[in-house]
Amino acid sequence: MPMQKHILLIISIVIVCVGCRQDRYKLRLQDIGTGDFKLAPASYTDLPGLPSPALSEESRELVLLRLSNDHYMWIDATVENGDTFDYKRNLYGKGNQLTADEKDFPTLAGKGIHSDRELRNTKIITGLSVSQITIDARPWSSSGVGFIANDETIMSVIYADNQTVKRLGLTHPDIARPLFHIWNISREFGNFNTDTITGEKPEINYLVYNRHRIMINITGSRGWQESIFNDEILGSGHMEIWRETDTIESEFLRENYDNLSQHQLEELEKYLSFIHTGEM
Repeated sequence: MPMQKHILLIISIVIVCVGCRQDRYKLRLQDIGTGDFKLAPASYTDLPGLPSPALSEESRELVLLRLSNDHYMWIDATVENGDTFDYKRNLYGKGNQLTADEKDFPTLAGKGIHSDRELRNTKIITGLSVSQITIDARPWSSSGVGFIANDETIMSVIYADNQTVKRLGLTHPDIARPLFHIWNISREFGNFNTDTITGEKPEINYLVYNRHRIMINITGSRGWQESIFNDEILGSGHMEIWRETDTIESEFLRENYDNLSQHQLEELEKYLSFIHTGEM
């Protein structure tokens, strides 16, 4: 299956909890203006000396790719609402990337972060009771592995995630933005991955993202998983996202976890820098 049919990178909680406008991002992308760059299908043999991700003069969100043919390519990965995304109807638009569940979470829709009071009083999400969603989310209900543990509820997970986002000084749109970038790249890249001269189809080696090399691997499955929420999201792929820890990060781990063996440290680095997930 084409890559765009495998991936909609949205955390299970984020699909009902994200309202994104430029003024709701605490992490702003650097504006590179008109710059000396060209978008796909143009490519470069040398690494452009510009930040990635970045904003163009038209406020388009651009991400730099390193290809398997050793070229670099700028892709428009702008987070925005687009055409309908629906596996069942063979519709593969961007979907509603800026739409929040304003009815159930008005503060989240307005500020990008949940209100503790609203979370405590939430009984319904997207028309479903939180008790039913909790049942569906636990292992061996709607999914074999499940989305939450047996001793969790859907509201305890949303609350804990919201506290973590606040402690980081971020918003839910900040967390969702890189995931949407990968989803949008997967959709766009298929339109530009044929070399007009050689006819070759290079693959993505990695994304250049905040000075790091972000590797991605996306594979399909024999079926799909429906969302536990009352929305259009269906999952049908396996995604691996990872990067190598840098020198400062590795030294920090060695200094603070000096009780671990070398093998245990390597395993810890892998856990901290590797995500194995699906669209939801």
